[in-house]
Formats: sequence, C-alpha cells, structure tokens
Amino acid sequence: MNQIIIPLRDPSRGVQRETTMGLITTLLLLAFPLVIAVLLYNSLVALRAQVKNGWAQIDVQLKRRADLVPNLVESVKGAMNHERETLENVVRLRNQAVSLQPSGSTAERVQAESQLSGALGKLFALMENYPQIKGTQNIQALQEELTSTENRIGFARQHYNDVATSFNAKIEQIPSNFIASFAGMTAFPLWMIEDAAERAVPRVSLK
Repeated sequence: MNQIIIPLRDPSRGVQRETTMGLITTLLLLAFPLVIAVLLYNSLVALRAQVKNGWAQIDVQLKRRADLVPNLVESVKGAMNHERETLENVVRLRNQAVSLQPSGSTAERVQAESQLSGALGKLFALMENYPQIKGTQNIQALQEELTSTENRIGFARQHYNDVATSFNAKIEQIPSNFIASFAGMTAFPLWMIEDAAERAVPRVSLK
C-alpha cells in the first residue's frame, strides 16, 4: 500500500503572519493621526496666507490714501481757516498711521487707520459748507481720488474680515485648535468700524 503523508502545518508561519499583520495595523493606527495632523496644518497655513494676502491688498490702498491726504489738506487749508483743529487732527492721524507702516502690529494699524477714516469723513462733511472749495477742480479731483480709495479700502477690508473670521474660527475648532496651538498660530484682529463718522460713506458733490 502507498502511504499517504499529510504535511504538518508549521505553527511558526502562522505566528509570523499574525505578527506582521499586527505590525501593519499598528503602523496604520499611528500614521492616521499624523496624516490628519498634516492635512489640518496645511489647511491652516493656506488660510493664514489668504489672510495675509487680504491685508496686503488693504495695505496698498492705505499707502495710496496716506499719499493723498497731505495734498488735500494743503489745498483746502486756505479756505478752511476756521476748521484748523479738524485739519490738524487729520494730519496728526495720518502721520500716526504712516508711522506704524510696516512696523506696527495689525491691531495697532487697524485702530489708527480707522481713526483716520473717521477724521476724513468729518473733513469731507465740513467741506460741503465751503462753496469755494466745490468750485476748485484740483480739490474736487483729490476728493474723488480719496473717495475712490476709501471705497477700495472698504472692499478689501470686507475680504480681509471674511478670511480672518474663517481662520479665527478654525483655530478654535477641534481638532485643528491643537495643531494651531502647537504651531503658535493666533487669531487675527478684525477691522471693525467703531467711529460713527467712518460709517458714513464720504460723498463728493459736483454741484
């Protein structure tokens, strides 16, 4: 008779296979949180870049406004002798805002530029009371440029606030708040309108 030989199963192979599967599972469990952390960090970095770009767009318009303000004040001061305090305040706030470029913090610059916007709004309102100013082409052109610049600042400010709000919310949400804290990411200040005069959109009268 032919003898049938049944091969015996090597128990060491089964142990080795289980060990390998266990190692793979352990590596996957360790890698998953790391992948999530990297994705969250990259999303925060991308959003932070959008905020900085939004501020850069504002900065362009703020520098343009800073260049226009002295020309306007110089052009109207002869006709507005009785408004010397207002004119001096505009110049003072303009110089204060310029002194913070670019070394000042975002919060400091937001406050300074908001105060300047409010002062300009008051100046524009007072200029309506001086007919001789309305008839001066050079002053009208400067006022139009400043008004246009204020409008562009407003649009850029809205975009900045939108992306800054998204970033600020994300660094407070779980689990991205842990990544933000570890990376030292902090909230960006929003540009809020606090001065009632700044809320009034400067208008140009061509009459």
